[in-house]
Amino acid sequence: MAGFIGKELHALDEKGRLMIPARFRRDFVRQNGIVAEHKRKGSDGSDDGIYLYLMKVPDGSLELYEPGVWQEMKKSLDGLSDFNPEERLLKTMIYESLDVVAVDRQGRIPFTKEFLDHAGILKELVIIGADTKMIIWEPERLASVLHDNAARFATLAGRYF
Repeated sequence: MAGFIGKELHALDEKGRLMIPARFRRDFVRQNGIVAEHKRKGSDGSDDGIYLYLMKVPDGSLELYEPGVWQEMKKSLDGLSDFNPEERLLKTMIYESLDVVAVDRQGRIPFTKEFLDHAGILKELVIIGADTKMIIWEPERLASVLHDNAARFATLAGRYF
């Protein structure tokens, strides 16, 4: 089954929250029983809702992962040694860039100032569905990256496809 596919322009609300596009929210429900994995129980046993993993990416974007996808990535991280300086550094850098965000009943997720500053997002943003994740960009930053790298597309596509 296809994952997150498409691109949408959105804006943060007055509290710095992003409304996940409806077509991407539907994917949470459609995936075979995956919603149960996304739910956490509160200390009182109540259902705390759906969570996503939010990561700052070195290129200036943000990425959102469903828990099932993140758990697969975590398996690779768990295999790294805390006694190997390079592997320990990688784990530190990844976990420093990671947060868990709750999806509220209206399908919104909050962003901290740290994450918004990293991505240069003030109000508007672009969400790109990239199959197993959603990539979030400040619109002008994305346009610049695409423009600056347009000539590389054919070379990259030829190398990897």
